[in-house]
Amino acid sequence: MIKITAAEVNKLRKTTGAGMMDCKKALVEAEGDFETAIEILRKKGQKVAAKRADRESTEGAAIAKVNGDNTVGVSVVLGCETDFVGKNESFVALANQLADLALTCSTKEELLAADFDGMSVADKLIEQTGVIGEKLDLNAFEKVEAPFVGSYIHAGNKIATLVGLSASAEGADVVAKDVAMQAAAMNPIALNEEGVDATVIEKEIEIAKDQLRQEGKPEAMLDNIAKGKIKRFFKDNTLVNQAFIKDSKVSVAEYVKSIGDVTVVDFKRVALG
Repeated sequence: MIKITAAEVNKLRKTTGAGMMDCKKALVEAEGDFETAIEILRKKGQKVAAKRADRESTEGAAIAKVNGDNTVGVSVVLGCETDFVGKNESFVALANQLADLALTCSTKEELLAADFDGMSVADKLIEQTGVIGEKLDLNAFEKVEAPFVGSYIHAGNKIATLVGLSASAEGADVVAKDVAMQAAAMNPIALNEEGVDATVIEKEIEIAKDQLRQEGKPEAMLDNIAKGKIKRFFKDNTLVNQAFIKDSKVSVAEYVKSIGDVTVVDFKRVALG
């Protein structure tokens, strides 16, 4: 039997993240060939991934990253099966590496195909499925490009948000983070009225009318009263119209205006589950 040194095992462990015994077994099977040992560990990952394909990866880490000049931001969710793995330092580090790589990509598919230490991201996730023993998935990928982009990650990496502003004014960093926190906490369905799907509005109008009928309101009055309820729906559910959580006397749009002629042009929110 070929002799495998501790240094060789440690090198393979650092490269793949696999356990010491798995690395030693792979090197023995590969007769000391490093690249073959890596392939053996990858195949193990494929087998584990196949066995766990029907599992749900609803835990994990939501990460947001912004580039150096704050003009591009990305948010990703790396999913796993348990909260225990989702909080693991090496797992969160992997999620952060994927987010860094995502800054150079335009779509989830492009990220999955991107190079990660000599293999695709998709293959890396399969490899790490074998190492960790849980199904790993890239559950979300979002991107925002704007004159100024800010981000926020909620405690425990459960929610990550991005906010794009129309200008890079003084104080934009604070405002963008505050609005990103608002999006995390209040979970708006759209940026503004125009962003709400017509079918959602129609459904809300019908719900409002049904409630008014049950209250005994005359049919001729329903349309006008329902319109008022829809305005309230927009105020509660669209980001720029919501009451600002740090000062409920102003809307988010009004708060953003406090640093000049600036508006929110985009936002993205990703979360576990």
